[in-house]
Amino acid sequence: MTLRIGLIGSGYMGRAHAIAFATASAVFDLPDSVELDLLADANAALAATAARSLGFKRSTGDWRDLIDDPAIDIVDITTPNLMHEEMALAAIEAGKHVYCEKPLAPNAAVAKRMTEAAEKAGVKTMVGFNYLKNPVTALAKEIIDSGEIGDVFSFRGAHAEDYMLDANTLVSPWRLDPRSGDGVVADLGSHAVSLARHVIGPIVSVAADCRTIIDERPTTQGTTMKIEVTDEVDALVRFASGARGTIGASWLAAGRKMALGFEVRGTKGSLVVDFERLNELRLYTTDQTVGREGYKLLLAGPAHKDYVDFCPAPGHQLGFNDLKAIEIKDLVEGVVSGENSPAPDFREAYEVQRVIDAMIESSRRDTWTDIA
Repeated sequence: MTLRIGLIGSGYMGRAHAIAFATASAVFDLPDSVELDLLADANAALAATAARSLGFKRSTGDWRDLIDDPAIDIVDITTPNLMHEEMALAAIEAGKHVYCEKPLAPNAAVAKRMTEAAEKAGVKTMVGFNYLKNPVTALAKEIIDSGEIGDVFSFRGAHAEDYMLDANTLVSPWRLDPRSGDGVVADLGSHAVSLARHVIGPIVSVAADCRTIIDERPTTQGTTMKIEVTDEVDALVRFASGARGTIGASWLAAGRKMALGFEVRGTKGSLVVDFERLNELRLYTTDQTVGREGYKLLLAGPAHKDYVDFCPAPGHQLGFNDLKAIEIKDLVEGVVSGENSPAPDFREAYEVQRVIDAMIESSRRDTWTDIA
């Protein structure tokens, strides 16, 4: 059987998805083959150019044509998140499986509608939290779950970049429009929250401080616009397990390009993951010889989940697009499986969004807020 892919949007993330589909087909023994069939974009000319570049057979200037096309099995949505709901609900109604970039929706209420519609229709869904697919992330979870670092009591996570540091950066419709979500809390904070939930478990309450640092920016029309979304957030978090911690996000962090990472502390040790060093995990355990204590550097290698399909030698480095290819592998296996769904699915993305919404509410009320 062949799964035919319909991609909506050919920008940076659409290109990453197209590369990942091609890579996954070459690297993994997928249960079904995939075909890059139809690409939709803002107009016919743009779509045709992108389709030729990215290897799609056909193109259209209207995403609704893609949804309605009976040949399409999986609708892949890489548009700004303000557009996700309409497109995903239409695809679900048409009986298509849906692969959507993060964040799933501007708020939890919208994410819940999308989640319940997909579950009612019985279609498979996946959301692009690709850093969950890093073999090092899987290794961290394995170490935590095994009890190797003891009872976990602390998580410290953050995602910091500097792509919005220049106050003269033109207003981005999806990043700076409050209808799309609250700025960096949704854009980068969602990655940090997804990792926290993945390696530690559910978050039950937060106390957050959301801040707008640059309160005015130029628009593409030559005017200026008051900025209402968050530039930086710092939050205290409480987990259902009893662990405590912090989660932060900033898109004004000068010098930081991909500073997503986390530290987990337990009664027998700790571990550190820094995605600017994508293939490394540092592990400390308390059973070391006196005078020889220190973190041990673990390099991703063929002993770790999904790495060996790319390379038989350790320490040879996977990259961002490789993580997306692993994501595609999990998508295809989940769609083909009669029982298992791809992960993370819409339900998990909704749970992430609930935490994001609670952070925003906590900052507004200046108090602890439960994930109700």
